[in-house]
Amino acid sequence: MVNILVRRGELYFSFEFLDSWATDIAQMNEGKVGRRYEFPEPFIQHLMMLHIILNASYRSLEGMVRKLSTYIPAIQPIDYTTIWKRGTKLDLELSDTIVESNEPVVIAIDSSVIKVTNRGEWMREVWKVHRGWIKVHIAVNVKTKEVVGIEVTDEKVGDSRMFGPLIDQSKEILHGRKIEQADADGAYDTREAFNKLAENNIMPAIKIRSNTSTKARGSPLRAKHAREYLEMGYKSWKKKYDYGKRWAVEGAFSLVKRIMGESVSATKTENMFHEVGLKFKFANILINA
Repeated sequence: MVNILVRRGELYFSFEFLDSWATDIAQMNEGKVGRRYEFPEPFIQHLMMLHIILNASYRSLEGMVRKLSTYIPAIQPIDYTTIWKRGTKLDLELSDTIVESNEPVVIAIDSSVIKVTNRGEWMREVWKVHRGWIKVHIAVNVKTKEVVGIEVTDEKVGDSRMFGPLIDQSKEILHGRKIEQADADGAYDTREAFNKLAENNIMPAIKIRSNTSTKARGSPLRAKHAREYLEMGYKSWKKKYDYGKRWAVEGAFSLVKRIMGESVSATKTENMFHEVGLKFKFANILINA
């Protein structure tokens, strides 16, 4: 059995995009007005994966492709500007990075921050300049560890505000597969979160605050689970809902930050958000390699 790290290494030098190069180009240029495309989307996706995962600069990628083209004539040279322009607009669907299945799903939801630049910490400490953070909110299939929902915001957006959008996105990405349960920490202990789960017939496994009220206050489902949580105690509640699997979402953050770094190289806000999204989509591809 091939080691998972070896399989990932093979992925970096997989040239499957060559198999459909001509077909992809023909489809992209069909009915196109103006300058025609020269490079297919799968090729750009592969270069962006090398850029983000291996931290290869756009100029380095240009050099790599030029050298490869001398050995593999079917690979055409590409300049770094084209890689940047096409890469920052790469439309990689999250659903295309997930393995198809009919199995019901338990998801875990959480957020983390990504540094705006590598020098951000130093600038904050020495120059007292606030560079800010990018906040990424994700939903993860706790069994497969695949990211099935992602929202990228600035640091001012609270976790609970993204709970509903992540539930909606996960339902869409999973193409009708049943979401049985949603795990989350106390940051998502809100009426809105519980009501969203009630609307979608999803079992909540949200950690309740210890000093919580057991009155409905607009959310009967939350009141019910608050009473259960307080009666059972954390340990028994955790066992009943297998809450320990929530750490799958922490594993997703760890994978991305460990392999692809804790910062972004883009400088424009729009491109930063796009780059963060690609990090987690490429993480799915690595998981399923």
